[in-house]
Amino acid sequence: MMTEQHQGASTPSSIGQGTSMDRRIARSARPWWRGRAVLTAAVILLGALTLWRWLPASGSTNIAAADIETAAVARNAFDDYLPVRATVAPRVTTLVGVLAGGQVERLLVQDGAMVAMGQPLATLANPELRLDVLTREAQIASQLGSVAGEGLGIERSSLDRAAQVSQAEYDLIKARRDLSVRQQLHDKGFLSDAGVRSFQEEADYQQRRLAQLRAGRAAEARITATQSARLADTRERLSGNLAAVRGGLEALTVRAPAGGRLTNFTLQPGQTLRAGDPAGQVDSEGSWKLEADVDEYYLGRVAVGQRARTGDRTALTVSKVLPAVKDGRFRVELTFARAAPAGLNRGQTLDIRITLGSTAIATVAPVGGWLESGGGSSAFVLDADGDHARRRRIRTGRRNPEQVEILSGLRAGERIVTTNTASVKGDILNID
Repeated sequence: MMTEQHQGASTPSSIGQGTSMDRRIARSARPWWRGRAVLTAAVILLGALTLWRWLPASGSTNIAAADIETAAVARNAFDDYLPVRATVAPRVTTLVGVLAGGQVERLLVQDGAMVAMGQPLATLANPELRLDVLTREAQIASQLGSVAGEGLGIERSSLDRAAQVSQAEYDLIKARRDLSVRQQLHDKGFLSDAGVRSFQEEADYQQRRLAQLRAGRAAEARITATQSARLADTRERLSGNLAAVRGGLEALTVRAPAGGRLTNFTLQPGQTLRAGDPAGQVDSEGSWKLEADVDEYYLGRVAVGQRARTGDRTALTVSKVLPAVKDGRFRVELTFARAAPAGLNRGQTLDIRITLGSTAIATVAPVGGWLESGGGSSAFVLDADGDHARRRRIRTGRRNPEQVEILSGLRAGERIVTTNTASVKGDILNID
C-alpha cells in the first residue's frame, strides 16, 4: 500500500523530468527541385521528348537508307531520242484471194516459194460454174450474131443507096450527052425545037433525081452513123460480157497478185473455198520496213519524217504513225533511207533510236521509279543533312531512257530519291 503510494507520488516528478529533458527538433526544408510533383513532371517531359525523337512526325514516313536510292540533279547535255525494239516486216504485203468458189483440185506451188506476178498457184473445180459459163457464153454469142446481122443490114442499105446515086449520075451524064447531040442538030437546022425539048426535059429530070438521091443519102448516112455507133457499143459490151463470162472459168485458177515470196499458203487438195476467202499472201522480198510499238507517253512527239537509226547506224525514217492506242502503246512504221541491209528476215527484231529533237544543255535528273510513283509532278528532295527528304512539286519535260528534263522545281546539285515512293503517303521521309 505504501509502496503504491510511493510510486504514485513519484510519478509527477518523473513526468516533470522527462518533460524538461526531451525537446522537439525542427526539420530543415527540402529544395523545390526535389519535390514529388516536380520529379513527376520531369519524367513525363523526358518521356515526351524521347517519343518525339523516335516517333515519326505527322505526315512523315520512316524508311531505311538501304531501301532507297538517291541521285543528284545536274546541268548536262540532254540527248532527245527514243529507243524502241522494232520488228522486220515486208514493206508491201499483197493478199491472195479466191475469185470464184470451188474445191481445191491441184496445188502448183508450195508455201514459201518465190512467185511471179500472175503465176498460177492452184486450180479449183466447180462443175456448176462451168455449166453456167457455157450457157451464158452461148446466149451472148447469139446476141453478138444479131448485132452483126443488123450491122450487115445497115451496110447493105448504104451500098444500095450508093448504087442508086451512081446510077442516077450515069443517067444524068447520058441525058446530057443526048441533049448535046440534039442541040447540035438543032443548031444546023436538022431538028426542030420540039425534038430538042424532050431531051432537055430528060436531062432536067435526071439532075433533080440525082439531087434527091444525094440528099437522101446524106440523111441516111447520119442515121446510119448513129445506128452504127450504137451497134458498136452493144458489140463492145457483149464482147466484154463474153470475156467476163469466160473469165469466170479463169477465176478457178488462183494466181499470184504480185511478185515476191508466197507465205501463209496453207491450201490442201479437196479443201472447199468460197469466193473472197484468203488463200495466202505475197511479201515483197528484199523490200523491208520496221514496225515498233511505242509507249503512249510519246504519242504527241513521234511524227512522220523523223529520223532514226539502228545499232549499226543504218538510217531510217518514220513513214507512218498509227495513233490508235492499245494496252498503253501505239504503233509506228519506219522505212530504210537507202537499200535495206542484206540478211534481214521477216520477224527479226532490231534495236533502233528515233531522234525526237536536237541535243541541248538542260537541267536533268536520272530516270527511275520516282517518275512512275509521282507521275513526274513531284519528287522527294533530300535536306542538307541527308536525314530527311521532303516532297516538292516539280515540272518535267522530255525523257530518254537515262535522263528526264527538269523544267522547274529542282536546281542543279540537289539530290532526290530515285526509287519508287508510291507507298509513301506523307510529304516527309525520315531516313534512318
